[in-house]
Amino acid sequence: MSLIRMNDVSVSFENNQVLREAFFRLEARDRVGLIGRNGSGKSTLLKLALEQVAPDGGTIALDPGLTLGYFSQFSELDGTASITEVLEGLFASIHLIEAELASIDAEVAAAAADPAAGAALDALINRQAELFEQMEHLDGWDYGRRIDKALTTLGFDEPHRVCPIDELSGGWRNRAALAKILLENPDVLLLDEPTNFLDVAGVEWLESWFRDFRGAAIIVSHDRTFLDAVVTRIVELENFHLHEYPGNFDEYVVQKQFRLKTLEAQFVHESELLAFEAEGISDRREAVKATKVANSAGRGLTKQLSTIKKSRAPRPVDQIITEIYGGLHVKDVLCRVDALTKSFGTKTLFSDLTFEIRRGHRIAVLGPNGSGKSTLLEVLAGDVAPDSGFADWPKGVKVVSYNRMLADLDEADTLTHAVNALPDSLALTATRKSVGRFLAMFQFSEADLKQRIGNLSGGQRARVAMAQCLLSGASVLLLDEPTNHLDLPSIQVMERALAHFPGAVVVVSHDRFFTDKIANRYLVFGADSAAPGHIEVAVA
Repeated sequence: MSLIRMNDVSVSFENNQVLREAFFRLEARDRVGLIGRNGSGKSTLLKLALEQVAPDGGTIALDPGLTLGYFSQFSELDGTASITEVLEGLFASIHLIEAELASIDAEVAAAAADPAAGAALDALINRQAELFEQMEHLDGWDYGRRIDKALTTLGFDEPHRVCPIDELSGGWRNRAALAKILLENPDVLLLDEPTNFLDVAGVEWLESWFRDFRGAAIIVSHDRTFLDAVVTRIVELENFHLHEYPGNFDEYVVQKQFRLKTLEAQFVHESELLAFEAEGISDRREAVKATKVANSAGRGLTKQLSTIKKSRAPRPVDQIITEIYGGLHVKDVLCRVDALTKSFGTKTLFSDLTFEIRRGHRIAVLGPNGSGKSTLLEVLAGDVAPDSGFADWPKGVKVVSYNRMLADLDEADTLTHAVNALPDSLALTATRKSVGRFLAMFQFSEADLKQRIGNLSGGQRARVAMAQCLLSGASVLLLDEPTNHLDLPSIQVMERALAHFPGAVVVVSHDRFFTDKIANRYLVFGADSAAPGHIEVAVA
């Protein structure tokens, strides 16, 4: 019997349709990747399974006794407790067994000294054997190591482990909630963007954790590499309906292309973006094959990808983007970074860092959480002062920060004004038609353009900030985890725009698929050293 069954389900909120005649089954050990545009109903589908939302029509049934674990960026934890205390609390039954075993040890010692206590001693030893068996069944001897491994891999140092959860930042609270859900080991995991705020090592650990997980999962994620590694099928929410595609994300791209070709209505932008996605998959496969030696795939793979990208012919959808950037003139050398050093307390994040940012550079900054990636972008943006060294920006070079754009959005502003009112905005020099087509690619309708920023969802605001960056007229874009709040179509549009952007891009991202597609240089912060490693040049 299916673990979760949804039959002919319809949901609407305030007369806005979300789902219509939706059918869904979750089987044992099923791993479903749930994708779709922002606002398409992905989170609603999870809440239907949790019985937090009631359908307007149809039925929802869960297997009796089914345990669900739900993670979202709004997951709630006891804020007065530390994450260590919260995770220790998950093993309360094991603590009770440990306490009883300790008590039995004391009683056995006393009974062993009493010749008349033979029967009592036998009973104690029998009970002790039962408790040992229970501990084996619960894997109780190893729970401390499991807690430590989860916290270590998710980046928790000792101060983060012992302070009250309320004192953690939003990103750290999300990681704490994820650690709790995974250690609870429920029958079904419902995960809403679990890779947000994780570094690459954390995402890879989560992938390996899924290899041993025996339950089922529904995963909302825009991380294509993660979906490829974890899911067994893709379910896409589109036009209020669910469309299923067996296999991982790679296979979805091929099957979706075939499905689009069979439809009478031609979705031109989506078809082009899917073709670009298929190129990205083909590029990576070809590059991996060319490198041959897996252990040296880092540098060789990067060079192969760079060569393949340069050989790609423009697609029709690119005309929308190239029309926007036609009038943007960019210097050759955009920034010289010399002997840059930054520390916090006793920890050196980077020292004597020297490199250039030039026209056409797409620099992906990689490394574990806490290694200084975001701090480097803040130093480059001028928001944080270095301890020594400098970043020299020649006169006339404009640089914009995605994080600052997102933080500075005026809630009383309209979307149209927010995009058009920036100084030097390309929206002021390009034709109105070109700007309109560009914003339409970012899924902004005519009605959306009149909306106040304060009325937009988090994902919509992220799209506004990204559109501002891409239309800002800047020569250098600083992007810190730009894919975190974007849905897949928006990420694909961003990737296409960055591919044609005539300036330079410096990006911090844990999204490996994204960095593989856009990067031609890598600044790698070493996991085991206080200083970043090297700039890996990958140009043909």
